[in-house]
Amino acid sequence: MSAIISQCSLNVLQQAAENLKSGGLVAFPTETVYGLGANAEDENAIQRMYKVKNRPVDHPVIVHIADLDAVDYWATDIPDYAIALMRDYWPGPMTLLLKRTEKAKDFVTGNQEIVGLRIPAHTLAINLLQEFSKIGGKGVAAPSANRYGAVSPTTAQAVDLELQEYLEPRDQILDGGQSLVGVESTIIDCTRENPAILRPGAITAEMVEQSTGIIVIEPEGTKVKVSGSHKQHYSPNAKVIIGAETKPGNGLIAMADLATPEGVIRLAAPKTLEEYARILYSALREADAQKLAEINVVMPEGNGLAVAIRDRITRAAAL
Repeated sequence: MSAIISQCSLNVLQQAAENLKSGGLVAFPTETVYGLGANAEDENAIQRMYKVKNRPVDHPVIVHIADLDAVDYWATDIPDYAIALMRDYWPGPMTLLLKRTEKAKDFVTGNQEIVGLRIPAHTLAINLLQEFSKIGGKGVAAPSANRYGAVSPTTAQAVDLELQEYLEPRDQILDGGQSLVGVESTIIDCTRENPAILRPGAITAEMVEQSTGIIVIEPEGTKVKVSGSHKQHYSPNAKVIIGAETKPGNGLIAMADLATPEGVIRLAAPKTLEEYARILYSALREADAQKLAEINVVMPEGNGLAVAIRDRITRAAAL
C-alpha cells in the first residue's frame, strides 16, 4: 500500500522524481487540487494513471511543467497574448491550450492537435517538477487525484481515501497540506485569435482581458475536449440540490450570512468567495463521510471566482 509522505524533504522529492521517471505514479498537491502525476512521455505510466482514475482514455490530461523554458518542447505557434498570460499568471491556477508539437502524443492530448500546459503555484509541486526536470523529465501529466467524475481531493488524506486500493506499493502520495484555491485551474483556449475560457477558475475573464488587452470570446461551437467538461462531474454520493428548501437531515452549504434551519446539518458557512472555493470539495466529502442522502447548496452570486464555484456545483448536481 502507498503511504502518505508528510515530511517532503529534498531527498523525498528526488526519490519521487525518480519514481515518475521510472513509470511510477505520484500524487502531489497544487494550489488548486491534488493531482495524480505520471511522466507525460511514458505511455505505459499514463495508461496506468487512466486505469487508476477510471478515466475515459480519450479524455486529455494537463501537462505540468517546471518553468517557461519547457513550453516550446510541448507547444508551437504560441500567440503573443498567451505569452502575456504566462508572464502574468504563471505559476498559478491557469491552464493554456496551445497547438502541440510532435512531443505531445495522442495519449496525453486525447487525440487532439492541442496540448494543455500549466505551471502550478505550490512550492512542493514546483520543487518536484524541478527535480524531475534535472533528471531529464519534460513534464508531468496530472489530472485530479480522484476516481473519474468524483469530488476532487484537496488534501492528501482525501487522495488516500479515494485511490488507495488502486495504487501500487511504489506509488507515492505527497502531503503538502490543504489546497489553497480549492477548484481546478481555469482552462483557456489559446489556439484562436481571441482567448476562450473552456473551464472557469480563479483566473477570470476580467483578468485575462486585463493581461492581454483582448476580449475573451464565448467557446460556443467548440469541439475541444478538456478536463471537467462533462455535464456530470465533481459529484459526491449524496444528491446535490441547488437552491431548494432544506429538510431536516439534509446537509447545507451556503455563505455564512444564511442561517441554518433547525435539524439541517451545516457542512460549510464560508464568509468569502475564496473560502467558498477552498472548502467546497471538502464539504461535499464530509457529507459522504456522514452518509447524508441530500445536500442543499446555495450558490454564490456575482462574477469572478463565483462563476467557477457555480460551474462546479451545477455539474455536481447534474443527473
